[in-house]
Amino acid sequence: IRYSLGTIGSLFHVDIPLLELSLPIGISFYTFQAMSYLIDLYRGDVGVQRSVLNFGTYVSLFPQLIAGPIVRYETVAAEIKGRTETLDDFTEGARRFMVGLSKKAILANSLALIVDSIFALSPEKVSVAMSWYAAIAYLMQVYYDFSGYSDMAIGLGRMFGFHFLENFTFPFLSKSVTEFWRRWHISLCTWFRDYVSVSYTHLTL
Repeated sequence: IRYSLGTIGSLFHVDIPLLELSLPIGISFYTFQAMSYLIDLYRGDVGVQRSVLNFGTYVSLFPQLIAGPIVRYETVAAEIKGRTETLDDFTEGARRFMVGLSKKAILANSLALIVDSIFALSPEKVSVAMSWYAAIAYLMQVYYDFSGYSDMAIGLGRMFGFHFLENFTFPFLSKSVTEFWRRWHISLCTWFRDYVSVSYTHLTL
């Protein structure tokens, strides 16, 4: 928010004061999930959840609250009411969590060191080859960050009996840009497709 306001202020030559407000961690995911529930309810795709505790559990589901994936109510509605924890699920969830932790702690953090060291250099010291190297390293850092967090969330959820949908499915094996975005941060892309693009289409018809 600070950088966004600074950019807007510099474009229009105005000083926009930044309110020092403390916001909840994962506020964007609270918003996305609450909106998807309300829109699905309006469309008749889901039933009314009359339990404040169950609805609060859905909105603030901690395994994926910080970095996704965005979980839709219909995906976990049955498991919120009653789920079964099994040793197989716990074991697979723990394995998935460790994969995600390795992506984040080993790969993403190591790539971040490379990227930060190159970005810290003055422009005249950075060659074309080094620029491409930094760009590719940064792309992979972002991927392993998001993908690692998603793996940890999916694994942790499964340990507790929740089955979240996949969020990344090998995007770099895509054969087109369109296919890439279908494989990259799937929950976010499908959220915008189903709730923003569709709503905009209905408004313009």
